[in-house]
Formats: sequence, C-alpha cells, structure tokens
Amino acid sequence: MAREASGRLDEWRNSGLLGQIVRFGIAGGISTLIYSAVYLPLTAWVFRREHAVYAVPFAFAVAVSAGYILHSRWSFKGHGTRSPGMRQQAQFVGVQASGMALNALVTWIGTAHFGLPAWAPLLPAVALATVFTFILNRWLVFA
Repeated sequence: MAREASGRLDEWRNSGLLGQIVRFGIAGGISTLIYSAVYLPLTAWVFRREHAVYAVPFAFAVAVSAGYILHSRWSFKGHGTRSPGMRQQAQFVGVQASGMALNALVTWIGTAHFGLPAWAPLLPAVALATVFTFILNRWLVFA
C-alpha cells in the first residue's frame, strides 16, 4: 500500500500534477482570503444571517478576478496547449460560477435551513468548491 502511494506520488511529481495541486492550493488559499474579506463584512453589516447567501456573488466577483490571474499565470503555468483569450476567460468564469453555485448552495443550506452563523458554512463550501474547480480547470480551462 505504501509502495503504491509512493509510486503514485512519483507519477504526480513527474507529470507536474503535484506541483499544480500545491500551487492551486496556495492560489486558492489567497482567493479564499479575498473571498472571506468581502463575504464576512457583508454578512456582518449588510445582510442578515438568513440572507447571508446574498453576499456570495459580491465575494465571488472579487475573488474570481484575482483567481484568474493567479491560476492562469502561476497554478497552471506551462500546462496544456491553451491559448489565452476571451474564450479561456469565459471558461474560467463558467467553472468558477459553478463553484460559486456549489458554495452558495452549501451556504444557503447551512444558514437558512440549519440556522448556522454565516461563517460556519465557509469551510465545507470552500473545500467542495476547491476540489470541483481544480478538476474542471485542469481538464477544461487550462488543458
């Protein structure tokens, strides 16, 4: 089992996948901090707890702008035979929008249905969206 895991790790390292995952995680962490810096004040002072989901599009718009720069120039730099331009940007926004929809769903369920504080759904929402958007970005946007 350990030998298989070591072999898979070597495959990921040699293919560049491991580096992409690490860079994506760091860039995603930065994007998440940006997202949180917009989302949390909005939910604290603008939207009531049961309407926390309304803050998601605003936070998304700011975070996705920074995320495109980070991911296109660093996370997936040198990956694939992509041609940067409007098509790639539109694909990126589409992938991120699907991540935002997943994030909004988790936020809505957590705050409106379970009555959790606005910050509580951040971790599961971001974790699910991160895995989902990495896969789509790697094999669709930056392929």
